[in-house]
Amino acid sequence: MKFYLTGLGNLAENQDYITKSIIEADHLGFDGALMPDHYMWGTEIGHSMKSPYNTLETWTTLSYLAGRTDRISLGTLVTPLGLRHPGMLAKMLATLDNLSGGRVVLGCGAGWSQVEFRGYSSWNGPAERVDRTVEALKIILALWSEDSVTHYGKFYVIEGAVLQPKPVQKPHPRLLFGSQGKRMLRQTGRYGDLFFVPPWLQGKIGETVADVRAAAEEAGRKAPAMMLGMMESRAYSAAEYMTGIEAAAKLGAEYYAIAFPRNEPTAMSRFSDEVMPSFR
Repeated sequence: MKFYLTGLGNLAENQDYITKSIIEADHLGFDGALMPDHYMWGTEIGHSMKSPYNTLETWTTLSYLAGRTDRISLGTLVTPLGLRHPGMLAKMLATLDNLSGGRVVLGCGAGWSQVEFRGYSSWNGPAERVDRTVEALKIILALWSEDSVTHYGKFYVIEGAVLQPKPVQKPHPRLLFGSQGKRMLRQTGRYGDLFFVPPWLQGKIGETVADVRAAAEEAGRKAPAMMLGMMESRAYSAAEYMTGIEAAAKLGAEYYAIAFPRNEPTAMSRFSDEVMPSFR
């Protein structure tokens, strides 16, 4: 089982907590760390924050942390691909993959925060957001693999774009999907290397896995690895973590996303000593 640290957020008020946690996770042997990628948090899916617009730019933060860590993979859960121009995002992450020695994980999503998209991009209905996401992903993958890219699409036009150097990871940085809609699950199977099933969907794991695997088979590729996880615990409990990870392993998960109580600074180190060795 590979362990990815989550539950960090990207609020500016938590800057010290985020940086210290990821640096510690690297020292303790965690496999990856994932941050959400939002400029402005919306309320559509129930988030309630005191300062939802006071955020760190996630990829800039991860670039900073790449220079302060050695082994841990760094990525997003997830990046709304339509928020930035895909050519710019492809260049940013190719550079980060080179500077970090191949540690980038790109979380791929269609976006859900209307206030964020209205402020920094443009908001469309669900069908158009997925269309835009797929087009953006195709551009990113082309720039990561082809010598020169020209693209005339519904949402983006680029002519003779050259991206060098290419990412270190081959064929490209790993793609992590965390979406729940049927169309995005199909894209997960077609393009993903990892897919995250959130705790609140665990009653539908079988259906979700079947949709992803069917799409992968249709595309003639290996199905992406599954990542499960648990909600942040109120208090550290090695037994609770063990039970959750054992259940995830039985369901076929190869990755486990875990968040720790923020009021227990020793929780992560205790987990690395008391739980992780049993699953390595």
